[in-house]
Amino acid sequence: MVGFFSAVRSIDRYKWEKFLLYCRTEGVGSVLKRIQNYFLRYGVVPLNDLDTSMPRKGEPYDQLVLPEEPEPLVSIVLPVYNKWPYTYHCLRQILKNTTDVPYEVILADDVSTDETKDAARYVKNLVVSRNTENLGFLRNCNRAVKLARGRYVHFLNNDTNVQKGWLSSLVRLLEAQPDIGMAGSKLVYANGRLQEAGGILWRDGSAWNYGHIDDRDGAAARYVKDVDYISGASMMIRRTLWEKLGGFDERYAPAYCEDSDLAFMTRQAGFRVVYQPLSVVVHFEGISNGTHLSSGIKRYQPINQRKFFEKWQAVLAKEHFPNGQDVFWARDRSYGRKTIVVVDHYVPHYDCDAGGRTTFHYLNFFVQLGLHVIFVGDNYFCHQPYTMELEQLGIEVLAGDGWSFGRFRKWLDTYGRYVDFVYLNRPHIAIKYIDLVRERTQARIFYYGHDLHFIREQRQYEVEHKPELLKSIAHWKRIECDLVRKADVVHTPGAYEEQVLQAMFPGKPIHAIPIYLYERSALDCMERPVPDGRDSLIFVGGFNHQPNEDAVHWFMADIYPELLRLRPGLRLFIVGSHPTKAVQALASDLVTVTGYVSDEALAGYYQQARVAVVPLRYGAGIKGKIVESMYFGLPVVTTTIGAEGLPNVDSCIAVTDDPSVYVQRVWELLTKDTIWEQHSAREMAYVRENFTTDRAKEILLQDLK
Repeated sequence: MVGFFSAVRSIDRYKWEKFLLYCRTEGVGSVLKRIQNYFLRYGVVPLNDLDTSMPRKGEPYDQLVLPEEPEPLVSIVLPVYNKWPYTYHCLRQILKNTTDVPYEVILADDVSTDETKDAARYVKNLVVSRNTENLGFLRNCNRAVKLARGRYVHFLNNDTNVQKGWLSSLVRLLEAQPDIGMAGSKLVYANGRLQEAGGILWRDGSAWNYGHIDDRDGAAARYVKDVDYISGASMMIRRTLWEKLGGFDERYAPAYCEDSDLAFMTRQAGFRVVYQPLSVVVHFEGISNGTHLSSGIKRYQPINQRKFFEKWQAVLAKEHFPNGQDVFWARDRSYGRKTIVVVDHYVPHYDCDAGGRTTFHYLNFFVQLGLHVIFVGDNYFCHQPYTMELEQLGIEVLAGDGWSFGRFRKWLDTYGRYVDFVYLNRPHIAIKYIDLVRERTQARIFYYGHDLHFIREQRQYEVEHKPELLKSIAHWKRIECDLVRKADVVHTPGAYEEQVLQAMFPGKPIHAIPIYLYERSALDCMERPVPDGRDSLIFVGGFNHQPNEDAVHWFMADIYPELLRLRPGLRLFIVGSHPTKAVQALASDLVTVTGYVSDEALAGYYQQARVAVVPLRYGAGIKGKIVESMYFGLPVVTTTIGAEGLPNVDSCIAVTDDPSVYVQRVWELLTKDTIWEQHSAREMAYVRENFTTDRAKEILLQDLK
């Protein structure tokens, strides 16, 4: 059995989750779930990404060499009183797992009598603040911080085991968001269970460690969120703010409630207090001060709770809930913000297809609007790094082990009363959820189809004349019309779909929204591209989408050979994820089929190409590849279908369905710099006018009401 547990410990986390997903698909997931729960209950964690090592009796104290930093970004303050084995182990883990942030460690020694007094002999470059009398935790910290040189001060208990990325993830938050004053870690027990994912303070001054004993990787513990307080076991604060506040309030000396009080003072000063789930710290709770409230320093906990309540009674009465009530709002301080649940087929793969990029843009935009955002992917899988990126934006993603459609139904039964808006994407997904959310919530329901499937397939039938498409057209028309009738508001990607649906459903709120969102200020700062040095063509599109494959084959058969006759050696880059074997077979000395590329690499292709070709013969909705090309100021040649839904776009891009004219338009842009520059300038102006967050805000604020 021990050997079996050891084998399970070695399972890679991603592979384990993928295995669970497969088992759920095959109908045996409940068995695997029970096995995993058994492991967790008895401290055998089937994940290998958590270091829970503890000091071992008799282990040697080899010398540790901390980095010598002339300008540390973070000053780590380690308050200690004896317990040298834990302190040494903590320092060793800091050294091991803190490689991407310049830091210093200040050992705040409160007159220890064990090996701690010789710490500098064991640890080189350690800053030691040693008291002449025992000051207690609070005053010991206040005194030690006076030696800090970092921009940020991080308080860390010595009975902790920090994990990789624990410090840099906190720094990134505070560097990126100046309104955050304090940030804290996810605290985990040595058995792998969650100790705390931020703290809640109730109206009576009592506190909860949110998520206590839950799954440390559960959805509610994975996203960045505002919290009432951060545990002092691992807590970062801006040094300038610390000095402004005067440090820990000494009314709480010697210890307890000073961390909660500091969080309240931080908010009172106009800053936020935030939980960072990527900062993971194992906490061997009770090592420093014990666990009994009747003895030792722990006896000050109830005394200081009364002091805390007296100091902040007015704030608690105004901003906090009665004990145990409205945990949904209390856990992330979301009361007063509207909650929107966004549903799509899976976590948006924004760098793989236009639909995913659109969903990602709007999720980010909903956060910017101040909404409390929750995302549901219909496959309930934590695709990475996409899930983590949403969670770092402050979005809770209901996915991962144990999540399913049935569990989401139960989630709505419990929390549906808190949901104000539901935003459903894609007809085949939305049709599963629209009746469910109507029955279990009072939410305003939005439907966004990304395109009209029945029109796209009608156009495919007109090109291919396959009889089976007629049945598919009727199927999608029935579903899409049903969704439009049931939704409160319908969004479309372009003006064409908006007009079609308004004619079919007069009086229904139907509005076209920008598919991509750019900041106007960023667009205004973009440099005007030049044609010099550009000598290739580019086609961009994911090949999970049938119209893209048809377009490439048509271009290669009817257009590219003529262009090669005019310019032998003209290169073509076919860029996009999931190329089929037929598309891959198009590769040659002149044609490069890249497959998936990162956003950075894609930008490089756009900046090197001379012309973007978008030869779509069927499809529906606004084409992201055209908007993206215009954003980069890269002249586009497309078809009527490609330009559809973009009002007056033919004033800045070339539009034709005739292969011979298509060749002429590409050739003009390849050979005439003046025409190229005119198209480029008009395209960038078009994007500034139609695809900004300001434009989206006009529409959404009206629809969200």
